[in-house]
Amino acid sequence: MRRSTPLLADALCGLCVSSAASAWKSPFLVYSLSVGHRIFILSPAHCGGERAQLVFNEGAQFPLARRLRSKEGAPLGDVFAFLSGLYFRGKLAYAQAFAAPPPGVPGVVVITTNEGLRGPSFPLTIARLRRYARGDIDLRDARYRRPLQRDAKILAAAAGPDCEVVLLGSVATGKYVDLLLKVFGPALRFPAEFAGRGDMSRGGLMLRCVDAGRELEYVGLEGGAPRHGPRPPRLAPRA
Repeated sequence: MRRSTPLLADALCGLCVSSAASAWKSPFLVYSLSVGHRIFILSPAHCGGERAQLVFNEGAQFPLARRLRSKEGAPLGDVFAFLSGLYFRGKLAYAQAFAAPPPGVPGVVVITTNEGLRGPSFPLTIARLRRYARGDIDLRDARYRRPLQRDAKILAAAAGPDCEVVLLGSVATGKYVDLLLKVFGPALRFPAEFAGRGDMSRGGLMLRCVDAGRELEYVGLEGGAPRHGPRPPRLAPRA
């Protein structure tokens, strides 16, 4: 059986991409980027929870469930926003508002459990979603690690070392950070205001930033920036 070309590589068609171009090391622990380009990597939604069972129900007739069961599928971003609710909806809206990718490079990509990185418009069918639900976000699992590493290298080589890569997802553990740091090095950053906030608070914060046209401050993960912090005050009601 012929191995298919990674879909992220298809999205970068026309660029001269070499995996060697993504390998660099900074001589400093603290590294500041002054760049005009920025792309976002979003952590995935939980594909096996209670909301997922609603779309897996063969009798479900709401529009998203019907689209997932169709041959064309539904956009991954819409599906993950339904599964995750406020958190993923905030991440996606924020990333789409503030992405500034280099020419030919996707500004927003999403981590999956077993297919590496995918764009928010990637067509997701119910069968593929079931495979995502069986996957495990664990770097010890090669089915998760290898596709993510493959696509991260493609993305890094296409974007170049002067493009900021902002992770919108948990940095408290190494399930995303440990692999992405090895690929993106000092270019990998995360919003400083994420520290201490829960998922719902992060989602609400990002939606408020979109409303106000205000971008968060990003700090480098390689520089040892605090990933934990005291819980901040509750957000003011959204207008």
